[in-house]
Amino acid sequence: MDLRVRRGTRRIVVGGVPVGGGAPVVVQSMTNTDTRDWESTVSQIRRLEAAGCEMVRVAVP
Repeated sequence: MDLRVRRGTRRIVVGGVPVGGGAPVVVQSMTNTDTRDWESTVSQIRRLEAAGCEMVRVAVP
């Protein structure tokens, strides 16, 4: 069993969601739509939210 000591991190807040510093794990995902098609991107984000996703990352070309 690997019992490595975890490195301490600072807590930051991203869009109202705390990340790091002992905060609970955040369910996150990333869109895979063509972001130039904003309607399908927003639709995918809403589906992710309905599935329990708390943070969504979007890449913009």
